[in-house]
This record gives sequence, structure tokens and C-alpha cells, in this order.
Amino acid sequence: MSAPGETNEPLEEISLSDQGTEIQEVHITSPVPQPNGRQTPSAVLTDDQSSVVSTAATTVSTPPSAAKSISISQPAPQRLSSTSITSGQGQTLSIVLITSALKTIAASKEAKRSQQLREATDHALEMINQGLGGDKPREIFEPLRLACETQNEKLMVPSLDCISKLISYAFFVENSPEQSYTSPPGSPSASATSVPTSLADLVTHTITSCYTESTPDAVSLQIVKALLQIVLSPHILVHHSSLLKAVRTVYNIFLLSQSSMNQNVAQGGLTQMVHHIFARTQVTELTQAHFPVDQPVSAAQSTFSLSTPTAAEHDPPTPSTHSYSNQEAVEMDEVARAAGIPLPADEDGSEEGARAETPKTGRMPRIFSLRDLFIKDAFLVFRALCKLTMKPLPPESERDLKSHPMRSKLLSLHLVRTILDSHMPVFMSPSSVILSASTNEATLFVQAIKQYLCLSLSRNAVSSVPQVFEASVEIFWLVLSSMRSKLKREIEVLFNEIFIPILEMRTSTLQQKLVLSTMLQRFCQDPQSLVEIYLNYDYPGSGSRSRSSLGEDGKETQSSTDSASIRRTSTASIGGSVDLRVTTPIMERSPLEDDPGRFESEKLRKMTLAEGYRLFNSKPKKGINYFLDKGFIASRTPKNIAAFLINADGLSKTSIGEYLGEGDEENIAIMHDFVDMLDLTNLPFVNALRTFLQAFRLPGEAQKIDRYMLKFADRYMAGNTDTPFANATTAYVLAYSTIMLNTDAHNPQVKRRMTKQDFIKNNRGINDDADLPEEILSAIFDDIQTNEIRMKDEVEAQLGVVQPAVGLANVLVNVGRDFQKEAYIAQSNGMANRTEALFKTMMRAQRRGKPAEHFFSASHFVHVRPMFEVAWMSFLAGISGPLQSTDSLEVVELCLDGFKYAIRIAAFFDMELERNAFVTTLAKFTFLNNLGEMKAKNMEAIKALLDVALSEGDHLRGSWRDVLMCVSQLEHMQLIGSGQDQDGRKGSRSKKLPAEELANESRSTHITVSVDMVFSLSNQLSGAAIVDFVQALSDVSWEEIQSSGLSETPRLFSIRKLVEVCYYNMNRIRLEWVNMWAILGEHFNQVCCHSNVHVSNFALDSLRQLAMRFLEKEELPSFKFQKDFLKPFQYTMVHNNNPESRDMVLQCLQQMIQARAHNLRSGWRTMFAVFSAASKVFNESIASYAFEIVTIVNRDHFSSVVFHGSFADLTVCIADFCKASKFQRISLVATSMLRELVSQMLKCPECGFTNPTTREEHVLRANDPMIRFWFPMLFSFVDIILNGEDLEVRRVALESLFGNLKTHGAEFPPEFWDIVCKELIFPIFSVLRSGPQDISRFHSQEDMSVWISTTMIQALRDTIDLWTFHFSILERFLDGLLDLLRSFICQENDTLARIGTSCLQQLLENNASKLSPQLWQRVITTIVWLFKTTTPYQLLDERLRTEVDEGSASTAATEEPQKTTLLPAPLSPPLTDVTDSNLTDPATRKRVFSLIITKCVLQLLLIETTHELLQSNDVYENIPPEHLLGLMTVLDDSYQFARGFNANKEVRNGLWKVGFMRHPPNLLKQESSSAATLVNVLLRIASDKRPEYVKNREDASTRLVLLGRMIISDFNQLKPDVQGRNINAWSPVVAEVLQGFSVCEDSIFHMYLPALYPLAVDLLVKDISPEIRIALRSVLLRISPGA
Repeated sequence: MSAPGETNEPLEEISLSDQGTEIQEVHITSPVPQPNGRQTPSAVLTDDQSSVVSTAATTVSTPPSAAKSISISQPAPQRLSSTSITSGQGQTLSIVLITSALKTIAASKEAKRSQQLREATDHALEMINQGLGGDKPREIFEPLRLACETQNEKLMVPSLDCISKLISYAFFVENSPEQSYTSPPGSPSASATSVPTSLADLVTHTITSCYTESTPDAVSLQIVKALLQIVLSPHILVHHSSLLKAVRTVYNIFLLSQSSMNQNVAQGGLTQMVHHIFARTQVTELTQAHFPVDQPVSAAQSTFSLSTPTAAEHDPPTPSTHSYSNQEAVEMDEVARAAGIPLPADEDGSEEGARAETPKTGRMPRIFSLRDLFIKDAFLVFRALCKLTMKPLPPESERDLKSHPMRSKLLSLHLVRTILDSHMPVFMSPSSVILSASTNEATLFVQAIKQYLCLSLSRNAVSSVPQVFEASVEIFWLVLSSMRSKLKREIEVLFNEIFIPILEMRTSTLQQKLVLSTMLQRFCQDPQSLVEIYLNYDYPGSGSRSRSSLGEDGKETQSSTDSASIRRTSTASIGGSVDLRVTTPIMERSPLEDDPGRFESEKLRKMTLAEGYRLFNSKPKKGINYFLDKGFIASRTPKNIAAFLINADGLSKTSIGEYLGEGDEENIAIMHDFVDMLDLTNLPFVNALRTFLQAFRLPGEAQKIDRYMLKFADRYMAGNTDTPFANATTAYVLAYSTIMLNTDAHNPQVKRRMTKQDFIKNNRGINDDADLPEEILSAIFDDIQTNEIRMKDEVEAQLGVVQPAVGLANVLVNVGRDFQKEAYIAQSNGMANRTEALFKTMMRAQRRGKPAEHFFSASHFVHVRPMFEVAWMSFLAGISGPLQSTDSLEVVELCLDGFKYAIRIAAFFDMELERNAFVTTLAKFTFLNNLGEMKAKNMEAIKALLDVALSEGDHLRGSWRDVLMCVSQLEHMQLIGSGQDQDGRKGSRSKKLPAEELANESRSTHITVSVDMVFSLSNQLSGAAIVDFVQALSDVSWEEIQSSGLSETPRLFSIRKLVEVCYYNMNRIRLEWVNMWAILGEHFNQVCCHSNVHVSNFALDSLRQLAMRFLEKEELPSFKFQKDFLKPFQYTMVHNNNPESRDMVLQCLQQMIQARAHNLRSGWRTMFAVFSAASKVFNESIASYAFEIVTIVNRDHFSSVVFHGSFADLTVCIADFCKASKFQRISLVATSMLRELVSQMLKCPECGFTNPTTREEHVLRANDPMIRFWFPMLFSFVDIILNGEDLEVRRVALESLFGNLKTHGAEFPPEFWDIVCKELIFPIFSVLRSGPQDISRFHSQEDMSVWISTTMIQALRDTIDLWTFHFSILERFLDGLLDLLRSFICQENDTLARIGTSCLQQLLENNASKLSPQLWQRVITTIVWLFKTTTPYQLLDERLRTEVDEGSASTAATEEPQKTTLLPAPLSPPLTDVTDSNLTDPATRKRVFSLIITKCVLQLLLIETTHELLQSNDVYENIPPEHLLGLMTVLDDSYQFARGFNANKEVRNGLWKVGFMRHPPNLLKQESSSAATLVNVLLRIASDKRPEYVKNREDASTRLVLLGRMIISDFNQLKPDVQGRNINAWSPVVAEVLQGFSVCEDSIFHMYLPALYPLAVDLLVKDISPEIRIALRSVLLRISPGA
């Protein structure tokens, strides 16, 4: 069945002559670019051709819009005469135009033979002679028609000429009633074509019938002229079948005529016709919407058949869902929803038939406009041309460009391209719609033609004929550039299935790749199109095939095609992307149309999905869990998972098969749902099996296959009721059998193949014990034999693989075969078939109402970033290859432009990796590191790199290093070329020097100016860019210095430029300078400490110059930039050991002080730090020079230093000089200066001591003078005390510290005393707690011992003296002082302990009257703590009495040698963590024994100190009684512990046996001393008459008597011969007890006399000391009768 508006004689059915005459090639008639990039001039008639046409026709009228190729003159104005007639339209024409032809006809033999011809001619002549006939054009036309039917050349030429002239005068326009049409008139049917009803159709039919294959050339020329005249006529409108017939006739004349002139005329006429047919649709759109009122009636109906058109003729190409009531009101987006067009009748005839239905009733008729008819004409012509292009070429025609099929295809392709190129608005206009005759529904013109256009491209774009391929690519270019918004999916299919594969195929020709690359080059010149293609196809979120096709495809082409042509594609694609600096929307769109954030979100989603695909393809279960977690699968139901597996595109078929084949219940359920979703309804068995096996790859495990086959059989039986299978078991067995047959038939390892009979035999009885029909099994066998069941990817992989046969005979047979072409043809056929199948599927989906995909129009430049991320590597490869291989400056210029554009994009979007790659590659192409190999193109690369630096400096970031390195190398090249770099020339003797012309070019004005501008324009860089620039220049400078630092003339180019850059950027804000100097300062630190003195001195001098410039600017308070930029001087002084460099530093600072002292602010701090570093230098001249400068500053600029907050730095600096023991003279002078600084500080007005301010809330703030001045001053003294190496300096500092505290301490606020005590005084003694291991401040332990024995002990005494002096102020710090004394006393070194107890005694004796009860409580608490801490409880530890090997404990603790050094050794904590096993270790036991002895000594020391304190009347009288009793308690505890230990012989002997001492240990001294102290104190309490002691006297007396009784009793038991030492120790105690008893109150005396008297009498029998005798006498006298 014919397509709408098409006759049964379609245009493509053109008869071809079998004559072997030569036919010229097709000429391109429009000046549009050809696929090869060239233009062909329009084909116009030559002078000879024009003369021929002129002789055939006097005048021809042509509309202006149609006059393009053939020049046809307008009819000349005729003078009115009696020989003229008037046509029905009122036009006057000469009768000669008609009579000459009629007379020729009348005089011919054919007129004499044919009565009908003769009568018609005579009647016409009669009417003409009578001046009639103007209103009867049919009667005038009848003899002309009959004459044409005679096929006589002599009659046909004048007849056709006359017809042409009459057409030009609108003679054939009939007058008939005006008629309106409610539907587009259909083309005449087959029955109607032989009997046209309208005069226009009759004229057209007559003209076209004149042409046959044997028509003479003259007649053919007249036919072309006449048809061109009637088609172009503005009065007689030819539509539909008549129009197609006219075009077809001219088309055939072009193909079959043997005259080259006729061919050119026919080609030009055909081009004009096509242009006119499409041009009039646009003209009508602008001038009228409906039939005009003054339009001749025949013009509106001239081509309409009076017969009723069929439904198929009235239907539009495809029904749509949108109905029109008013064409002008239709909006663009409404028309866009119209459905697509079905396939041509020869492609899908069934669908055409389905559309032939009776028009619906009850619908309002629509009046169709003239433009509707013109649109229908244009559609029919374009469809016919597309069908012509789709005709296959015979193999022999592919090699003969002059063959009729080849010329037909080329002409049709050319006409299609011409139409698209010249009349694209017709295709894209929303008002270009084709209306349905039956439903009044509309289809966009572009939707109506797209199937034919796309099918034409799919068949011709794979052609191996270069001309066909080029024309197809040119058509695709027009579609891509102008119709992409309407043909989104179609373009995607063409790209993915044809054009990209052709670029990737190895079998495609280089010419094809070049043509495609050229097309892509043209496309890339339009940034809008390029971005939109990426958004809609390549963007990960676009839903299309995600691949950087334009970037990847350049790789394969570059190695085999002309480099310059191919590289232009890459360059254009980079440079023409978008204007990156202006965000200008290219089209008016809603903001939602192009939302970069939405695209980025979709991209992220796609990347997540791709990660899931990757995970699933490696581990399916983890992949499913991943998809569930990310929400790609709604829930873990088998149905949802199965739906995802069947619809996802990126999943491996093998992984799907393995996952669904698992035996878990969940996997089986998913597999069942998966198979149920496959559509196997009403499919033949083999086709159903193929569909089933295409969804996944069948696993190899038998159990998995069995589960699959069971489910397949069940699904097949459920969807196919009309099947011969008895049950599902039959399908199950047959499926297994079919798979086995497929393997047997196509596995190359199978030796004996299964025959058809074997297959039938194997399947007997499977249909419920019955046989299946043999024809079914035979069909299955044949199908499998001819078409293997394979996955689609396997078929595509093997498609087109043509391997030459092996063997000599086969080689001879294959001689001359083009295997590459054969492989390409095989692959291209498959590509074309796949593409057509995809188009068919798309059309069916569109007819089912599936909406078209939305086309995104780009309006944001940010899309360039992801585009460049995808394609940059291909760009880099595409432009770096030719740059390296060619010397053509044209190609080099293109490549360098590509580098510039690529760097601009990467830099603008801050794409670090991409930017570095392009800049680094371009820098390498400069060849500055290989001067001998440098060429002219490398100089161009240098210029390009400099241009990049100047234009993209704000965005180069880390790539500045490559640029500046090349600048440095360029300067080195200039030095070598000019002969100034002798070192470089010496080192380059083994290398080639640059050519002289290149050396001169390197010094050219262009390069020199560009290099200077790189640095001079750095002040225009942004704040972030200048930091990157300085960092890169610093790196290059250091590398430059490192490479030449050992030479006498090191290269300092970059550091010079660094200083210049600082000058250029001096006006930048301080915030930017802080960031810059963080880099510059570090660089100057490195350079100033370089081993080459020339380098360091140059850097120091440059730094001085910069500092001078910086100091010119005034620095605001609280800023510290001066401090920062002077830091390199400090670093140099510390780390550079060269005296010259250090001296240079001091000279620079001295110059700055002399010239810029008034501008110095925070810089003072760094300067003093430099001088402090100089004080530590071992060179006395440097230290003296620095101290001189400090002296000058202190003398001349002290107030400025104080005002700008650097007083503390000054004191630290002077203190450092004081500590310089290597130069004693300097240290003593500095010490004197520091002491004088106190009075200088107090007198200075800037210090604020002359007018002290009031303090709020008793809080010291940071700006308080005490903090700003006194604290640094005192801290300096403490620093000298702690770290000074000279004893005299430390002594002076100690005197100055405590002297100033005594002198000025009364003026210090209490808050400041807190700071002084906690941060200055107490830290002096911190070494007591750290022990001898902490010698970080000392060179050795000997130095520590000297410092402790001299400075620290004196400091403690001075501290006690200070507390005594300012006790009222410092009493609140008594706890800290007592803690300090505890640290002194609890030392294993008894010297420190004695000093501690002595100072404690001194403190209490000197301040006893000043201590309040609360303070006494703290003192007594401290003494009690000391007693308990030093009590040797470890003596009673049974673990110590455990015997060990004699060798392990042979040395007693007392044998430890005496130490000559005085080191701090805090008492070890109690041995709670010592285990039994540790005590067996000799070292551990020795340490324990030593600790016990130390505690015993300390206990005795405390008892002695307590005794002496209580002997002091001042102490005794001021200590509160309760605290005195507490002290007595701890003394009694000490006594009882010693008495108990001495009485325990077992413990003493045990300790003696384990080697504790040489003899059994005892605590005799502790026992006797504590007892003596107790007795003494009790006696004083008992005799104390003060009221507060009254209540304690009796108790004290009682305790005294009881204690004395115990002492005398123990004394009486002593044996003089063996315990003489004990008797000597206890004798004074016994004497004191007796003496005290003798003076007790009478009540106490008489109470205890009975108990003491026997003990006293026992003393008389012993040899007692005189003191006991005296005391005993007193007692006896007290009890004598006369007393």
C-alpha cells in the first residue's frame, strides 16, 4: 500500500536505460560546503545551453524565489494588436505564440492521418482566428496534447514550446466556482492518474508522458523547460501526484539523457523545483494563512482530483494525540508532542494498512490553508528523495560512478542535503505541520520526515563509496547542527551505532575517518552545539551512552591521516568551547532547563550506579546489597530485584546468570520473577529460547542450568497456549536438547556432528510419551544450524571478521581480494541493520504514546569543566604528537593555540591535574634544557608559554613553577649565546650550543618584553595568584642557586627578579604581604645561609634593600609585619657560621637603625633577637659588635623601644650577653647595664611608673607596667641565675634580684607578688624535684653540683631573708615556701637536708612572733608530715629480712662511697610497687637499704631541729599549746618507734644477717634524742605559769613522770661492760628526768615517788655519771625528813 499522498508510481521507480552511453557525473548545484571541506560552484547554463533554451522558448516567466540555477528570461511586454487574445485571467498574448505551433501541427502528416488531431487543430485555429479561446483553454490545449501523444519529434518540440509559453502567461488557469477543502487533497489514485480531471494535472500529465527512454534530446530539453515552468508558475499550482510526476520526469531525464547539456539543464531544473517547493512554504507562511480572497480559483484546486480520495490518502503520516482548532494558536511545545511517522510501506507495510480507517464522524470540518498543501507537497518530495537514497547499490555500480544507480543515489543525496541546507526553517518551524484528513490531528513536519531521513542516513553512512559517505556525513552534519533538539534520540543512535564505530573500526578507510574528523571540526566550532551534545549524550546524567567520543576518536586517526587537518579538529574543539568569562545564556530558557547543580547531582548518581555495576560484576551479592543501600532497588523483594536486573544496562550477563542460578531460596525466587518478566508470549520455541538466553549468560553448573530450564519451560507454557507440547516437561526436555544441538553444531571441537535424524531420534517420546511433529523438530534443527544461539555481544564482536584462508592454493585464489573492504562491508551491514531495527523500535514506541526525551539547551559555562575532564587527555595526545613530530610552523601554531586554549579552560576552572599536564608538556617542548636540539618551533613554544603566563596568570597556581623555570633557562640560554656565561659554556663543551639564529631570537624584542612583563605585571595578579607566583619563583631561585652555587659567579637571576617583584608589589595590602612573606622569608632563610658567601651576601643585601623599603611605610600598633620581614636576619645569624655573613647581618641592622629607627615598631623585637643570637656566637668580634649596637640602642633609643613594646626583648637581649661566659668582659659589662636598667626603667616616662594608674578589681592586665616592665626585668635576673655560666655574674644577678625585691617590693601589688613567687622565685628550685637526671641546663653533673652548692643554696637563704623582710606581704605564700623547704629536707643528700632544716629553723625563729595560729598550724602540719615521711617504717618489712645468695648481697648499703658532688636526690616513694622477686635483686635491695638509712638520718635531723626550735624562747612562747602538743605527739611516735625497734632483737639480727649493716642496726640516737626532747618540753610545760598552759601542766607532769620511770627502768637494765655506748647516750636523759622530778609539784612528786624511788636507789649501785649523781642528790634531798 502506498504511503500518504503517494501514487502507485512512486518517484523512485525510474526506468533506467540499458544503453552503454557515457553519462556525466552529478554536478553539485548549490554553493554549500561539501564533505571534503571544498565548495563546488553552482551549475548554471552555459552560453550554448542558454541559446538552446532561448531558441526553444521565446519567453518564460519564473517566480523570483525559484530563479536560482537556471536563467530563464521573463516574457517581454507585448504590444496590443488585433492579433492578440485575452486569457480567462485577463492577460493578453499574441496569437502567434499559438498559431505557429498549431499550423505546424496542421501541416504535419500525423494531422492528416489522425482525424481527431486534425479536427482539434482546426477548431483551435478557428477559435484563435476569431479572437476566441481565451476562456476555453482546454480546447486550445487539446491539439497540443494530441500532438504530444504522436511521439513525433517535429510535432512535440513546437507543442511543448507552445505549452511552456502558455503556462508562463497563465493561459491554463480555469474559471470555476471557488471551493474550500476540509482536508488536504489526496494524491490521485492509480485509477485516476490516467484521466486527470483538472487542467493543470492534464497539462502536467501531457508533458510528462512525452518522455520515454528513447525521447530525443531536443524533446527532453523542452520537457524540462515546460515542467520547470509549470512547477515554478505562480498561477498554476501543481500538487501531490502531479508534482511528484514532474519531479520524477526531470529526474529521469538527468539519469537517462546522453546529452551533457540536457543533464546539466535537468539537474539545474530539478534543483530549482526542489528549492521552489520548499521556498513557497516559507513565503506563504509570511504572506497568508488561508486561501487568499483574490487568488484564482484554479490555483487553489488545480491539482485536486474530483474522485473521492481514499482514507489512506487523507490520513496524515501518523496520527497524533493533539487536535487543532486554530492553527495560529498552536504553541510550539504542543506541536512537539505530536506522534511520530510510521515506517515506509516497503519497510513496515502492515502499519500503513492499520492506519487506513474511516474518518471519524461528529468532528468539525477544518478549512485547510494553502500552506498546508505546500507543506504536504514538500513532505512528499522529501520522502521520495529519501527513498531514492535508500535504494541499494549493485556491487558493480559501487565501482562505476557513471552508472545509473550511482548517479541516482548521488543526486538524491545531493538534493536532500540541499533542502536541509537551504530550507531548515521549514523543518524546524512549529507551524510546519501535516494535518490529518480524518482526525484533524497534526504532526510536525520534522517528526513526519525524521524516519525517512534517519533510515537514509543509516543505509548510506556505512557505504564504502567515498562520494556516498561524504554526502551522508554532510547531511548528518546539517541534522546535528540544526535539528538536534528535535532528533535527540535519533542522533544518539546514529552516533553510537554508525559514526563512532566507523572512527573506531580498523577496517574503515582513512578517508572516512578524515571526513568524519572534518565534520567534527566544523561542529566543534559552534560552542553552543558542542556543549549541548555533551549535556544530552555524553554527560553521565544524560541517560545516553557515556563516552567522550570526540576526544577518544582522535587518537586512532592522528597516526594515519594528515596531521594538520586532524589537529584542527582538536584545536577548534578546545578554543571554541565557550566564553568562559561571561555567563550569557544563548537561548531563552526556563531556569530549570539548564541547572548545573541538577546535572552534577545526576552525574553523582550515575557514578554511584557505575560503582554498583562494578561491584556486582565482581561480587553479585555485594553489588545487590550496595544497590539496596543506595536506594537503586526499592526493597529486598524478589520482584524489585528482578526488575532492576532486567532493566539495568551496565550489569554483566555472566554475573546475572551466576547470581540468579544460586540455590538459595531468595535467589531462586528472584530468578522466577526475572523469567516471568520476559515476554515469551506467542513466540516460536527457538525464538523464545533465544530471548530467554539473551537476558543472561547461562552458567556452566548443571544444577543451575536445570533450574533455569525448569523455569523457562513453565514460563513458555504459560505464555503459549497454542503449542503442540503436552506439558511443561516437553518444553523442558526440548530446551535441553536444543541447547545440546546448538553446542554440537557450532563447537569446533566436536568431530562428529549430529544429523537431523539423530536430533529427531533423540527427542522421540518426550511429548508425554508421544512424538513431536517432525516438521517442528526439523524447523528447530534447521534454525539452529543456520543461526547459532549466541549473545549479542559475541555476534557483534565477530561481525565482519574476514580471515584470509591458509595455503598456497587459497593464497592464489585470494590474490586481488580486499579483505579490509570485505570486513568493512560485513560490519557496516550489521551496523545498518541494527540502526534500522533501533529506529523501528523507536517509532513503535512513539506511536504507543511514549513521550520524546527532553533536549537540554546549554546556558551555563560551567558545563565546560566536566567536558574537559573527560576529553583533556585525548586533547593533549592529539596536539602534542604533531608538535613533536612536525616542523611545519602552521601545524605548530595550531598545536600551540590548542595548548593555550586548553590551559585557559583548565586554569579558569582550577583543574590542577589538567593544568599541570598541559603546562608541563608545553614547557618540555621549549627544549630549554637541551639547547643543542632546539628548533624554531621550540622558540614558538617559548612564546606561547609566555603568552599563557601573561593571560592566565591569575589561575596558573602551581604551574607557575614550570613557566618561571623556563624563564630562568631562557635567561641562561641568552647568557650562553652572548658568551657571558663562561661556566655554562665550559660545562656545555660536551653538549651542543643553540644555533646562532635561535640565540638571536631568544634575545628578540618579543621575548624580552614578554619576560619583563611576566614580572612587571605581577602587581596585577590577584591576592592568591601572587602567592603562587612568589612560591614558584622562590622554588626556581633555589634550584637555580643549588645548580650553580659552587661556582665563583653563581646564577642569581631569579632572586633578582624576586626582589623586583617585591618592588612591583610594594603597594599591596598587608594581608597579601603576610602570605607572600611567609614564602619569601623562608626562601631568604635558605639563600642567606648558603655556603657560597657571594650568594648569601647578595641575598642579605637584597633583603636589606627590601627592609629599607618596607620600613618607609609606617606600621600601625599591634601589627608585626616588621618583625616578620626581619626574621631572615635572625635565621642567618643563628644558622650561618660564616663570620662575613654574620658581620653583614649586623651591618644591615646598624644601617636600618641609623636610617629608619624612627619607623621601627615591631622590628625592634627581631633586631634584639638577632643581637641575642650574636651573643651566642663564638666569634668575639661578632659578639662585641652586636653588644655595641645594643649599647647604642639602649642609650639613644630606649624610649622608642619602650614605647613600641620591645622592653622585654631588650632585657632578654642584655641577659643573653650577661650569660656569655666565653667573653667575661662583655658579660660583666652587660650585667652592669642590666642592673642600671632598673633605675632607667623607673625614670622613663613611657614606662608609667612616674604616674601610676589605679587597678580595677585587683587584676593585672597585659598592659600593666608591672607586667610589661618589672616582670621582664626580674625574669632576666632569674634567667641569669638559672643559666649563667659565670659564678660572679650569677652572684650579682642574685643580689640584684632579691635586692630589688626588697627595695621595691613594698610597691608591688599582691597580684604581682603572686607572679613573682610562682613564676620567678620558686622555679629557681625546680631542680630539686626533677633530680640529678635533669641536667639540660648544665653541661655536666659537676656544673649542676657547683650551681647548687653556690647559687641555689644562696638563693634559698635569700628567699628566707626576703620572706622575713616582707613577711606581712608574703605570709600568704607561706605554703609555697614550706613546700620548697620540704623539697630541700626530703633529699637523700644530707647536705641539702641540713640546709633545708637550717632555713626552716631560721624562718621560724626569725618570724615566730609574726606567725598567726593559722600559720602555726601550717608549720606544724609541715613538721608532722616531715616526721612521718622520714620515719623508716621499712625496717619492719619482713621481705627485707629474707636471706639471698651471699654473692648477691655481699656489700652493705653503708659501704657506698661518699659522693663529692652535691646533687639533688628526692626521696623515693614508698616501696608499695616492689614485689618479692624484686627484693631479691641486689640493686633493688641496695636502693631500699640506702633509702632506710637516709630516712633514719633525716629523722635525727628533724629531732635535732625540733629540739633547737623548742629551746628558743621566742618560738616556745609564740607557738600555740595545741600545736605544741601535736608536735609532742609526733616526737613521742618517733620515740616509741625507735624504742620498739631497738627492743626487737629478731628484726635487728635479721637485718644484720641480710647485710643491712656490719653489726645489728639500732635506733639508739633517735630514741635518746626524741626522749630528751620530750622530757625537755614536758618539763617546760609543767613549769609554765601562763594561763593557757594551766590545764596542760598536770598532764605534762604526769607524762613526764611516766616517761621518766620508763627511761630510768631501761637505764638500770643496761650492762656497763657491753652497753657502754647506750649508757653514755642515756645518762643526760636520766639526769634531766631526775632533775625535773625533783622540782615537780608536791602532789605529783608524792604521787609518783613510790614508783620512782626504788628505781632511783638502784642507780646508786651503778657507776653513774656526775650529772646523774647531782640530779639524784636533788631528788633525795627533796624526800629527806628535813626537807
